[in-house]
This record gives sequence, C-alpha cells and structure tokens, in this order.
Amino acid sequence: MKTFGIFCGGYSSEFPISIKSATTIQKNFPKDWNTVKIIVNKGEWNVELSTDTEYGEMYFLVSLNRNNMTFITDGVETKIDAALIYTHGDPGENGKIGALLDINNIPYLNSSVLSSALSFDKWFCNQFLSSFGINVAKSILITDKSELDIESIKNELGFPVIVKPTDSGSSFGVSKVNSENELEKAVDVAFIEGKSVVIEEFLIGKEVTCGVYRTIDGLVTLPLTEIVSENEILDYEAKYLGKSTDYTPARISDELTRIIQQESKKIYQLLKLKSIVRIDFMLCETVPYVIEINTTPGFGRATSFVPAMLKHANIGLDKFWSDIIESELKI
Repeated sequence: MKTFGIFCGGYSSEFPISIKSATTIQKNFPKDWNTVKIIVNKGEWNVELSTDTEYGEMYFLVSLNRNNMTFITDGVETKIDAALIYTHGDPGENGKIGALLDINNIPYLNSSVLSSALSFDKWFCNQFLSSFGINVAKSILITDKSELDIESIKNELGFPVIVKPTDSGSSFGVSKVNSENELEKAVDVAFIEGKSVVIEEFLIGKEVTCGVYRTIDGLVTLPLTEIVSENEILDYEAKYLGKSTDYTPARISDELTRIIQQESKKIYQLLKLKSIVRIDFMLCETVPYVIEINTTPGFGRATSFVPAMLKHANIGLDKFWSDIIESELKI
C-alpha cells in the first residue's frame, strides 16, 4: 500500500488548527492509502505513527528525512509516495513545502508553488485579480512601519479600515481600526504575524464564502456559507471559539449565489489552483468583493465551513477526497 503524507502544523500561530484539520482529513481519507501525518515544526519535521499495545493504541514520532522524504521504523525505510499540504500558513500554504516535494519528484494535491505563493500574499493576490476585473477593496501596502503615513491612509481609504498581515494566517494579526489613533497599534500587531502589512478600506456588507474543487468532470462549486460574526470582524474568536453564526446555504438570492459561484470558478482558473479552495467575499449590496483566497481551508470540525458545505451538498468526505485524488494525481 502506498503512503500518503499529510503535512500539518507549520510555523504560524494556526499550528494547532492545522493539526486538527489534518486529523479530520486523515480519518476520512480513502482507505486504499496508508496515511501519515507529518508534523512540521521549526527545526524538526516528524512523522506521527501508531502501534497497538495492551493499553490501547499508542502514538509516537519518528524523524522525517527532508532530503529524500523518507522515515525509518523498525529498520525499514518508507518513502512518501504522494502528499497533501495542510499547514495553515508558512511553510505550506505559501508553497515552500510544495517546492521541496517538487525537488524530490513527489506528487501532491495542492496548487503549484507559484499559485500557492501568489494566492497566499493578500496584497499581490488582490493586485493580480484586480487586473482581470475582479472586485477587491482599495488598499495600501506597508513593508516597514516607517512607511506608515496616517494622513495618506485617511485621505485615500478613510476610516474605519482593516489592518492585516499580507503573508500569514488570516485569523491572527487582523484588526478593525475605527480612528487614526488606533492605527499604529494595529500595524504593530500585524507585523508580529507577517513581514508586510496591508491596510484596506472597510467594506460593509454580507460575508459569504465559496468552496471550489476539481473532479475529472470539471470544477465543482459548493453551496455558499454566510458568516455572521459577533465581533466587529471575523477574527480568531469568531472563527474558532464560537463567536459567529454560519448559514449554509447563504441567505441570498439564487441569482447572487450563481454570480459568486461563477466568480469563484473564474478566480480558481486565473490563479491555476488545485484541490479544495475556499474563496471569501464581502457582498456589498449586489456586488461581491474578494476578501481572501484560502488554499488550505479548515477541516478541524464538522461545522467548519467546507465540511458544512459538503454535508449540505450530500457529499461524503471520503468521496470528496477520492474525487480530488483522481483529478489532481490522475490515479
């Protein structure tokens, strides 16, 4: 039986969320693969294995050789045959693990290195999409705090604004800033999570998200989910600690649903994405604006956005991953 490595963990603040996502995926992965979680930490990458004992199933870690993507148990060397990258942030969502797999000629389900890197960076991704007529928020990029020009931000964007790291997980370092007095602190918080910061105009509307993936029969768009946060923005508390209410399908017209699903397919194709992707929009009256592209959307709970979409569409998780493997790996 071939071995499928699910890379998880990573270097961002969403490490534990990634582990939960990978655990759910592993439990629902097609049974014709031997799946192992590869836990990525700074300094070491370990393969999580299990063994049966008189006390029940016990888990242990063995080191992954990143030079050839192998690990050794009981003197036997096993090579990863294929992979799914599921770190929420650096070094997976931005394409770095994909590059290492490419060097080792190991196929993976995820988008290419270029597509991953482009979609991960909120600033560059939005500039790319806007050049094709996709609606995005007006924004200003800051690569160093010394570039912060409050007067320019006030004149170009007005207040409130959204401040976020361009190159990190979406749930951390994100702030809504209501006045210029709050801006400097918000920028400091964002720079903790990322190397550059984007300041965006605040869009007022209904937040909806769309899941897209490819099968051998073509692109599939899932039912939209509407997200209503109890907080001012969809932050960590709202997303993971129950401070939001989700509605699947979204409470919008069939026509607007169709428009957003078609826009999602267009974005998926423009960025040359692969596997499951979740695209977040702010629906301002009847105009959808792209907020973010998520190439490793959360799977940690049954109520996570994509699992909820799949449930409403009556698509089982094992069937879902089988279809993606068949399409993306051609096996």
